Amino acid sequence: MSAGALALLRTPHSTLHTTAVPTVDQVMAEERAASFGKRSIKTSAKLAGLKLAVSMCDLTTLEGKDTPGKVAYLCRKALMPIEAKYGVPNCAAVCVYPNMVRHARKFLGAESPVHIAAVATGFPSGQFPLPTKLNEVRRAVADGADEIDMVIDRCAFLAGDHAKVFDEIAATKEACGEAHLKVILETGELVTYDNVRLASQIAMEAGGDFIKTSTGKVNPAATMPVTLVMLEAIRDFFFATGLRVGMKPAGGIRTAKQSLAYLVMVKETLGDDWLTPDLFRFGASTLVNDVLLQIARAVDGNYQSADYFSLP
Repeated sequence: MSAGALALLRTPHSTLHTTAVPTVDQVMAEERAASFGKRSIKTSAKLAGLKLAVSMCDLTTLEGKDTPGKVAYLCRKALMPIEAKYGVPNCAAVCVYPNMVRHARKFLGAESPVHIAAVATGFPSGQFPLPTKLNEVRRAVADGADEIDMVIDRCAFLAGDHAKVFDEIAATKEACGEAHLKVILETGELVTYDNVRLASQIAMEAGGDFIKTSTGKVNPAATMPVTLVMLEAIRDFFFATGLRVGMKPAGGIRTAKQSLAYLVMVKETLGDDWLTPDLFRFGASTLVNDVLLQIARAVDGNYQSADYFSLP
């Protein structure tokens, strides 16, 4: 993208919005987030919530030893997480490195209900030149990616160059074409809730379809308070613009109980409209089997061994 085009993307309108970003009350955010984990959900509502959680999972493999066979296995798991008798829907997506997109597309085919997400833009550091990032995005989309999970330049953000962060997100959104863009903030490196709130606003103003907490490569990753701060940013952005932006907490969510607490938080912060894989995802492959264990218990009346389920 030319310098002139980037200048057009950096509008005074976006600057005015980011300067009006509210500060975050840390005590209230942490206390309210903790309250969602104390709710009791029983019987049919719990089972429905667990099935919904499966439908929102992005199964992920992001290792240097990934192979086409491993990606095909992940795709198979995403298509049918458990035996059909349990009535569990497919997972939302598989998330892979750009080089693995074509293998996932070959296995899933053109009309799969499971989306293919590719991490791009120099994942996980984001410390690549912009032309390299954009070329990686375009290639992943050309190979069949439905979604791009980009990482912001935390160096630029923490140095106060918020305009650069905005421009890179906007340029990446353009490079995505028809693919959806998830913007990873890497909240574990942003230090404060106020920084998370500001980064969320920048990502949404620049055109992100989703905002995402983490790469899963940095600790802390997703936490309830950080996710609440981001959900409230989405709510305020919706009230201001009428645009619905999705949310994806990623990393550190491992149990069915945690997933239900997150769903309660989404419902009470954003409402039922966001309780769909189109607007809420879990980036947590290890979560799926624990949720499946709970579903099997609810249906069969007894726990299965963890060995009963294939690894994600």
